[in-house]
Amino acid sequence: MRNLFYKAIILFLVGGFVMSCADNDKPNYQFMPDMYEPIGYEAYGEYDVFQNGQEAKLPAEGSIPRGWMPYDYENTPDGMANAKANLNNPLPYTEDNLNEGKQLYTIYCAVCHGDNGDGQGILAEREKILGVPSYDDAGRAITEGSVYHVIYYGLNTMGSYAAQTSEEERWKITHYVMNLKNELEGGEEIPFEEGKEASIAEANPVEVERAQENAEEVQGEGAVTGEEEEQNNN
Repeated sequence: MRNLFYKAIILFLVGGFVMSCADNDKPNYQFMPDMYEPIGYEAYGEYDVFQNGQEAKLPAEGSIPRGWMPYDYENTPDGMANAKANLNNPLPYTEDNLNEGKQLYTIYCAVCHGDNGDGQGILAEREKILGVPSYDDAGRAITEGSVYHVIYYGLNTMGSYAAQTSEEERWKITHYVMNLKNELEGGEEIPFEEGKEASIAEANPVEVERAQENAEEVQGEGAVTGEEEEQNNN
């Protein structure tokens, strides 16, 4: 009995000694340490383990970013002229779209173009950027298509805002820019369109064609299913 008591005391002391050396942040033993301590590679570092020695890889050929929509007008003078003449805003001119466009314009555009679209933004007033034209400049004669094209690609000292804004946001900004142009020219207030659904695809012939192809495929699958059901019933 006494030996059992001494053994219990010894086990208790040994257990306490072992526990006193434990560190929750750094375990004493790891069965597979590589799973607990992965190697952190720098995005543009050079490592032999990767093909061509670089960790950062280009996207697979033919892949597109999630949420990206193709834009068929090239970043050329001809592409600009084509967009200016033929590209129209697919979003309805509603109060909500105009108000959201105003918010986005204030964030991205007003600092250079001014709150009223007269080219007198805070950077122009401080002479950080010179020569920002007004939206009612007769020499520019901006349209919905030209506004969107410039937002997408940029022009002269203005950079592209395609990475900062979505397609729908760019069209809302376009609505507000055209509203500012109308106010600068002293035009009558543009009436809102109510009860009309927005359709981004209308401005993108590629997406319209894809939607039609998908619809035909769905109809074809439905026809095959009907034939199969008729055969099964017979």
